[in-house]
Amino acid sequence: MTAIRVLLVDDDPLVRAGLSFMMGGADDIEIVGEAADGAEVEALVDRTRPDVVLMDIRMPAVDGLTATERLRAREDAPQVVVLTTFHADEQVLRALRVGAAGFVLKDTPPAEIVAAVRRVAAGDPVLSPAVTRQLMRHAVGTAADTRRSRARERLAVLNDREREVAVAVGRGLANAAIATGLFMSVATVKTHVSRILAKLDLNNRVQIALLAYDAGLLEEEQEH
Repeated sequence: MTAIRVLLVDDDPLVRAGLSFMMGGADDIEIVGEAADGAEVEALVDRTRPDVVLMDIRMPAVDGLTATERLRAREDAPQVVVLTTFHADEQVLRALRVGAAGFVLKDTPPAEIVAAVRRVAAGDPVLSPAVTRQLMRHAVGTAADTRRSRARERLAVLNDREREVAVAVGRGLANAAIATGLFMSVATVKTHVSRILAKLDLNNRVQIALLAYDAGLLEEEQEH
């Protein structure tokens, strides 16, 4: 079994030590490097080739948001999981919009952080439906109407089936649950998700969920 390669990025050495200790006991996870600031991340990624980066947001020189955006712009981008002390912090939301695959709270039980790393490495959603809804409610601000119209314009390129899958992703459902709900195979769901990502030029399913929410599709579905 190939171990999941993880890079830790946090300006607090005690946090890094704690994360390294808790994940060091997992047979399928290998800590390949540590960084104290976002400025160090790209060079470390080139050297260590991680599958997943655990990224703190608030760092002194280059913050986690900027570092995440730079990483996710790369062709061979690793998955990024944001480390935070807040559930629905505006900066967490911005990190998700630039390509982070999800977030975990720093006081999350160790087993759950390890599970989150495994899910992200496997390409599955790392946000629970409840947390996804909370974050997306937080996203609605004064520019909601403009955001909605832009989101609807972007989603117009999807066919009806892709639109249904996008809504299901927006509800925080995993592929198996989407397959059951829409009467299709898991492989077909994966194909639709891949097409949606390609058509909309998105990084991951968290961004699909945010776009579906911005467009008002989740509200429409609840009304039916």
